Amino acid sequence: MIDNPNAEIIAIGTELLLGEITDTNSVFMARQLRDIGVNVYFMTTVGDNLQRIVDAIDLALNRAQIIITCGGLGPTVDDMTRQAVATATGRELVFQQNLFEMIAERFQGFGVQMTANNRQQAFLPQDAKVIENPVGTAPSFIVETDRGVVISLPGVPREMKYLMNSAVLPYLSKTYDLGIIIARTLKTAGIGESSLDDKIGTGILSQSNPTVGLAAHHGSVDVRITAKAETESVAITMIDEVQSALEERIGSYIFGVDGETLEEVVLDFLQKHDLKISVLEAGLPNAIISKLDNQTLYAQSNILPHPRDAYERFEIDQSVALKDCAIQIAENLYKKGDTSASIVILSYPEVDESADVEQASTITIMTGDTPRSRVYGFGGKSNLAQDWIPRWGLSTLWRMLKEQYDDVV
Repeated sequence: MIDNPNAEIIAIGTELLLGEITDTNSVFMARQLRDIGVNVYFMTTVGDNLQRIVDAIDLALNRAQIIITCGGLGPTVDDMTRQAVATATGRELVFQQNLFEMIAERFQGFGVQMTANNRQQAFLPQDAKVIENPVGTAPSFIVETDRGVVISLPGVPREMKYLMNSAVLPYLSKTYDLGIIIARTLKTAGIGESSLDDKIGTGILSQSNPTVGLAAHHGSVDVRITAKAETESVAITMIDEVQSALEERIGSYIFGVDGETLEEVVLDFLQKHDLKISVLEAGLPNAIISKLDNQTLYAQSNILPHPRDAYERFEIDQSVALKDCAIQIAENLYKKGDTSASIVILSYPEVDESADVEQASTITIMTGDTPRSRVYGFGGKSNLAQDWIPRWGLSTLWRMLKEQYDDVV
């Protein structure tokens, strides 16, 4: 029995390479494998080309003990996984009469006429173990070789998930001596990836178990701690020790753990301290306002259809740069009433990320005498605006409020 096997996932389908669909299957399988203690070091995507699929499987068998293919098990001419696995493992395809009868029964149960091309689904590599598929018509299988095991699953997400949980994970747990892999994510805000990397230091970042990795988002950075051990309790203890070391270095930037969101943390902070903020959004509606509630929003908060409306309302000359306009408005809102912070977002709704515009969007946050601002070259027409701007805004607001109120950094 092999200890600590590695796995590689191969997603098959030209539609993946064309960007027509997103490969969520590999992500799901990787997480399932992680949870039973199997390391995944490589994910490969390959189109519907027999030789390239064969090459991908052959390469994977050189660097992993468990290969899981996903997709290419249907009845059409571009479904080549069966032949590719057979070729890569040096076997012939063999017709399975009992499997063909099962497929026919499945179609009959669905009330659908089975076409002649479905017969090819009953061909499997010699000596393959059949994985029965009660939720679909594509038979799956396992091929065991001296180099490793190849497990082929259908690409339909519902079928793949069912077979992964009902057949593949139990098979792997029985076949291999697996440990437990536990992961925990510390959520940080108000610091960039390079600065966070520097504060954590190479000593922690270079250790092998637990491992520590960074994943940057727009305005926040995740610090992932992953430990592998024989039992869950041991893995958790290992993670706790690393988290304590990280908190000594970057604790003031950590706003949450695992599923906690920046929106929830900011809202909780505002409610805890009974704070109200003013928000003005022009050209990018509900970027920030939709993430808060009426109790934390100051009465002046509102949404305008276009930045020019903000210029007019606050009587600011149109020649003033977008960022400077936002700063003036933020100062105006902050000083006007009983508000703990003001946020101003100005974004040209007709501009996308391909436009050559230096200031198409801007956000300013005011909590004291000094505003903090950010400008972007894309406007409200870009999907990036709805992601980048509110995330930077909420993370910056959280840091600025922490600097002012009782849990001071």
